[in-house]
Amino acid sequence: MVDSSTVFVVDDDDSIRDLLASYLKKNGYNVIAANSGESFLQAFQAWCSAGGDETRAIVVLDIMMPGMDGFDVCRELRTFSKAPVIMLTAVSDEMDRIIGLEMGADDYLGKPFNPRELLARIKAIFRRSEQVAEPKNTGRYAVFNGFCLDTVTRELVSPEGEIVPLTGADYNLLMLFIRNQGKVLSRESIADVTRKRNPAPMDRFIDVNVSRLRQCLGENARAPELIKTVRGQGYILTTEVVWIDKASA
Repeated sequence: MVDSSTVFVVDDDDSIRDLLASYLKKNGYNVIAANSGESFLQAFQAWCSAGGDETRAIVVLDIMMPGMDGFDVCRELRTFSKAPVIMLTAVSDEMDRIIGLEMGADDYLGKPFNPRELLARIKAIFRRSEQVAEPKNTGRYAVFNGFCLDTVTRELVSPEGEIVPLTGADYNLLMLFIRNQGKVLSRESIADVTRKRNPAPMDRFIDVNVSRLRQCLGENARAPELIKTVRGQGYILTTEVVWIDKASA
């Protein structure tokens, strides 16, 4: 499993970048390192053009870099790729983490950190991707409220026939709601499945992820109809989901 997985390490600090690259290689990953956002984007696109499978890739991205910072890189990456992103942030800067998640990052890790924790988070993201890629229901397509989700290509098509951009975190969360249609999902259960950790008191990150998904579905933030908030309990997908083998022409 690991030998086909690639981790892009993007950090302008030579010591951190070299340490992570060496550690991840020892644990069986293919590693591509970059010392700037610009060089990473070029390397990533070249890797994809050469046949790289971005469903088996993760980007470890430092926020504080000269030139394009991590936010700029993540924003640009999301225009053409859904590869998961783990952002490296200052421990105490909660706002950086929230902004990163809003821009499409899948996880964050505060500096300084233990490389073993980063490795555990990388493994968890790959594991979640594999689990979500195999829907328990029959049929390739999940149809709900005019939307059509292709569980093979991970593309979401709107009722107007337009492709809705989804990050890896967006897709995983949407699949969680689809599989549990009509059931109230607590913030704790969402955190357990999507982030493999329990949310701390006043943790806003689950709410940010749900808010991002609502935006993807064109929801009115003040009066959502598809993913509703159940006060004191969590969230629920209220619309019916139908599984089909072929998409409509």
